[in-house]
Amino acid sequence: MTVETESGYADFFGPQVPRTGDEGQTPTFALASAAYRDNEADEILKANNEWHKSAVAKPRIKLFRPNLGEAYSRAIIDRMLGAGRAPLIQSFGTQPQVVVEHSLAAHRIRRERDNWLSAVMVLCGVLFLPGLLVWLLVFQIRTTMAKREDKRAGALATTLLVAVGGLAVLFLLRMPFEGFWGWYARACVAAPVIGWYWAKRICERTAKDLRERWSSLLSGSSVGAKVPEAVPASPGETAAEQLRQSLARLSAEQQSNSVFYAGPKGILGMGTRWGSWQLAEELVPADPDREINPFRSWDVIKAIHDRLRMLERGPLHTGGFPKPSVRHWIVTPIGENATAVSRPEGTDVEAYQIKSHAIQDICNKQQFGAGDRHYLGVQWTLWDGQLVITMLITVTVLHETLRIEVTGHALGPVHSLFTSGPAAKEKEVQKSIKFWETRKVKLPLVDSDEVVRLAARAPLTWSPPLLYWLGGKLTLPEPFGLRHAWADKPWRHRFMADDALRAATPVLRAVHSAALKVLEENGVDTEKFGSRSSSLSTAVQDAAPQKADVYDA
Repeated sequence: MTVETESGYADFFGPQVPRTGDEGQTPTFALASAAYRDNEADEILKANNEWHKSAVAKPRIKLFRPNLGEAYSRAIIDRMLGAGRAPLIQSFGTQPQVVVEHSLAAHRIRRERDNWLSAVMVLCGVLFLPGLLVWLLVFQIRTTMAKREDKRAGALATTLLVAVGGLAVLFLLRMPFEGFWGWYARACVAAPVIGWYWAKRICERTAKDLRERWSSLLSGSSVGAKVPEAVPASPGETAAEQLRQSLARLSAEQQSNSVFYAGPKGILGMGTRWGSWQLAEELVPADPDREINPFRSWDVIKAIHDRLRMLERGPLHTGGFPKPSVRHWIVTPIGENATAVSRPEGTDVEAYQIKSHAIQDICNKQQFGAGDRHYLGVQWTLWDGQLVITMLITVTVLHETLRIEVTGHALGPVHSLFTSGPAAKEKEVQKSIKFWETRKVKLPLVDSDEVVRLAARAPLTWSPPLLYWLGGKLTLPEPFGLRHAWADKPWRHRFMADDALRAATPVLRAVHSAALKVLEENGVDTEKFGSRSSSLSTAVQDAAPQKADVYDA
């Protein structure tokens, strides 16, 4: 259901799930699956690229460290739905609202688990606090020792746990106290162990659910994100209403026609500039006795826009281009190391969209010096969203020189970390008789250390700042956008690279053809323009990806 809000942009009730055939399913589901993962949080650092790097703060107490799914979902929710959040970068080829909703769904599943674990901690831990503290101390020492690379340290950690367990049994059998305190001391030893077994059953049930969702997303089954808290059931549910509006704001910002140029990093969300072709010649009247008819940059851009919309049509029935997205973009320059962006505001902006008359003014007037610039973009989302090709065109007129510049941008697939499915937990051991051979043994889905970690974290999930301080958290790269933050280069994939390079030639020729037609109609001598266009048309056939934004000067 779609309604219009006071802010002017469309609003949505309930979770939005991509339908089969929608663009961007693969990267959307891959990024969403990270919310359900149970790997170590440091694994996400493998997905860092040349320009955008995540960071995971080291925990003060390792027992309270988050895993990848916990850190990722919490970071995504805080960054993309938090009150007073900074502007986001558009995620071309991806549906960020779906990723956020899966992060909310994963957080809700874990919150229900943590509620049960908190009850277990109170009944079997807090009421028998001395025993709980001793057991937690033992597991903390064991975890610290097991993390070392030395194999002897891991064996020593296991020996420590076995030794403490033996002492606990001996303590139960030969209690040095009598009466109430004797029985209480026995309970302090036994209750945390009983609570551990109870907590293990809870953790295994939740881990199985999370892993099934992780696997289903990557297999393309379009598992829905259950976010009932995003649908207000009555006008008084302010929290649900705020969450619904935050999701609607996220969708509106995704449709913004304002982007940011970060120097060598390229246009954020579109990727780095890999190629540039410029046609610049003098405006000379075709008839020496007559002046050129007055025209503006927008007249040329408008003709190019109409011509680019016909790219999907060709003289032969051999496939070719799918229908592209042709849009006018306002590009704002920011520093290479800028940590935040600021979107345009004022009467010329409505629901993150810069109005048409303001776009025309920028196109015609802001061609030199400070200020935003206008670009016409033609964009394809290919490979089920894994490849985003963008060709940008800008037209400038300085004195008597008309310049038409075409640049190519390409955003590659999301890192392979996000497309890896859940691996079975198992290890290789030597056979008892044929000791020279090995066999695989299945491990528990949730081991002893993981149960203790989850149970210890559970009561603190009600105070996220305290949990962040103790266990650390994931810091996202800024300015943040879901798609470009973990994008890989497309040039490592032969066919993706071919698609990006092949798009340049027909786009360049279409742009030049439309521009020359406008020049002829307005009495401009197009001989030099035509010659230059022919040479560029020849050169673009040898297109090769380069770092066009890195100037060696």
